[in-house]
Amino acid sequence: MPPADEKVYDVDVAVIGCGPVGALTANLLGTRGVRTLVVERNPSPPGRPRTLSCDDEALRIYQQAGLIEQVSRDLHPVPVAEYVNREGRAFATVVLAEVDFGLGHPPLSFVDQRPLEQALRAGLGRFDHVALRLGVELVALRQDTEGVTLVLRDMITLESRVVRARYVLGCDGARSTTRAATGIGVVGSSYPESWLEISGDVAPGGIRVERTTFVCDWRRSAFASPGAKGSYRMGFMLRPGETADEMRRPETINTLVQPYVDPLRFAVTGAVVNTYHHFVARQWRVGRVFLLGDAAHRIPPFMGQGLCSGLRDAANLSWKLALVLAGDADPTLLETYEIERRPHTAAMARASARLGRLFQVRSRSAAWLRDKALGVLQTVPRIRRFVRHFEFKPSPAYPTGLMAGGRRDGGVGTMFPQPRVATAAMPAPHLLDETLGAGFAVLGFGGAAEPSPGEWREPAVRFAVVHQAGTAPEGLPPARGYGGVKHVDLVDVDGTISAWLRRHRVEAVVLRPDRFVYGVVAAGETSRAGRVLAAALGTPQASTRPSVSARGAGLTGG
Repeated sequence: MPPADEKVYDVDVAVIGCGPVGALTANLLGTRGVRTLVVERNPSPPGRPRTLSCDDEALRIYQQAGLIEQVSRDLHPVPVAEYVNREGRAFATVVLAEVDFGLGHPPLSFVDQRPLEQALRAGLGRFDHVALRLGVELVALRQDTEGVTLVLRDMITLESRVVRARYVLGCDGARSTTRAATGIGVVGSSYPESWLEISGDVAPGGIRVERTTFVCDWRRSAFASPGAKGSYRMGFMLRPGETADEMRRPETINTLVQPYVDPLRFAVTGAVVNTYHHFVARQWRVGRVFLLGDAAHRIPPFMGQGLCSGLRDAANLSWKLALVLAGDADPTLLETYEIERRPHTAAMARASARLGRLFQVRSRSAAWLRDKALGVLQTVPRIRRFVRHFEFKPSPAYPTGLMAGGRRDGGVGTMFPQPRVATAAMPAPHLLDETLGAGFAVLGFGGAAEPSPGEWREPAVRFAVVHQAGTAPEGLPPARGYGGVKHVDLVDVDGTISAWLRRHRVEAVVLRPDRFVYGVVAAGETSRAGRVLAAALGTPQASTRPSVSARGAGLTGG
């Protein structure tokens, strides 16, 4: 620790690591006015030349950070993914072009890491209260009841600086210095197989396999897919005895890529041998220090959910921190971060591991049995649809946490859809989150979404009255507000919101800032719902910390 008389710099949150998760976390905090310092030990330009997976949940989070336009420029949606045997015959096909999980974005896309990180870092420049420092590493930290004291060192000058933060977020990857500094251990394992990951750019006419393809060859599993803007990504499992140096030789790479791209039209931008890991930190929080992304968990890559899971961590924690820092929620709210995120991450890891075992069968007989079994199973229409429509992906839902009743019940605890809406101010159809803003929201029919002044005070809430499809948005009342409450009328362009409310037999739904359903509201019970939510957050107008009966207060988990 530094001398007691050394100058200390104060921030609300220090983010350690500025990869995609750290940069996105800082952007989300920036949109909520949180004074944030981001440090990254690597002084180089951002990003390795590799392709990352991006699902509809991740894109919705980029949208919430105000960066969806920038990220989408380099996006390559995946229309079809095939699992083929060694002869190239498909035994399972996922038709993603037919899939719509209702979140407003494609279910699976690829994005190049370098332009993604450039866009995320450029986004930090929007905020005077967010600072990025490159070439700076965490040396030590010490906590007390009021905050965390960090010693940061410049990697070039070796000069140290002391920073005082109320909270610290470790987004510094699988070998997290933050995790080590807090003494948090991990449990899990590494896969025995290593993989050669090849990224490159393909000249026109050079692609031989147009579809995203998983080659389930017992001799050497492989993966190949086009990416954004003429890029192409491939992966090849190493056989016993093969070395990294051998696999990275140009002649070896040319032989491996030849079935998928023309080697003469393929410019390699990266060739790295990796070993995949599956581990989780024993805990994701020690006092005022939290772990996010790979620092908290490494997910097998076979569903492309590693980065997406880290972005979900950021979306879950950032708004809770902002509320606590602003005094609009009790610090115990932060306990729900791991309570909510760990089970979903574990479910995603299990699904990825199962897919990996299917993908990486290492014997001829096991591969034959797999191909035959899957071929027979997919003659059953329900099973074929389960595979074809990507239904084996765990849905975005939390079993317990910050929700009415404390646990999932019907639609409560699930992510609310993001359909198209229209308003008087924005009559052209646009995605729901663009109208709801960044805070809590109540959507409902008529009087269920018409609060009286003073009923909702902390935190700021946006009420939205839902009008049926076909209503002319130009005839709707203009947006209005009083205190911390804003009120808007919107047209449910596709009927999705109305169908959701009717399916759950309620008049309104209360959404958290991350767009998970907090609770549902019976007719005429909106004000009681506000009191229950205030109690759950521990905000000043709540008379007690809740063990309030959600159903008895009009806010239900049904």
